[in-house]
Amino acid sequence: MTDRIPARWYFDLVSPFAYLHLKRFGELHPALDVELVPVLFAGLLKHWGNKGPAELAPKRLHTYRNCVWAASQHGIPFRLPPRHPFNPLHAQRLLVGLDAPRLAVDAAFDFVFGEGRDVGDEWPLLCQRLGISGTHAATLIADPQIKQNLIDNTSTAAAQGVFGVPTLAFRGQCFWGSDTIAWANAFVDMPEMFDSGEMKRAAEIGIGAARKEVR
Repeated sequence: MTDRIPARWYFDLVSPFAYLHLKRFGELHPALDVELVPVLFAGLLKHWGNKGPAELAPKRLHTYRNCVWAASQHGIPFRLPPRHPFNPLHAQRLLVGLDAPRLAVDAAFDFVFGEGRDVGDEWPLLCQRLGISGTHAATLIADPQIKQNLIDNTSTAAAQGVFGVPTLAFRGQCFWGSDTIAWANAFVDMPEMFDSGEMKRAAEIGIGAARKEVR
């Protein structure tokens, strides 16, 4: 029997692409043993000095329409919440406090992007879907250790080169986006993929020009 390969899936509930990726987990290579790891997308953006897709008006609309299209192509139920982006901090802390089990993560993503619900206005209902009382949820999201764990998850992800969500990381490589499943699967079967040819050369290409930093 082939040994399982440990992998980490970094996600933030704010990402519709993470929802689409999660819904296609059945397509992942069976050798992958995936741990679900909540992070803060905003923290990754801050670390890399980047902007999120929703911060550019035309990209925001393109992103939403792209997600609607991709969902339709894979038969995935999809409905945008009434406000996006939203603040996912409490939801991410809650998932950390619950140890991010697959059932809870699935339920949370279904709530937001399967049903198009608002995690702020409908927080009690989200807690109910996750099988937790509002009182218990409040205790978890206020716990200093849980807050720190979410920060640490985000820092660890950034240190591994994660710049966005969703990202599947294993064998020292990161596969970002909901459209990288086939690529990640190929890497499972060809662990030498990045060690030769144009894949290797890609890591050696110099920077010919760079934008000046705007102050």
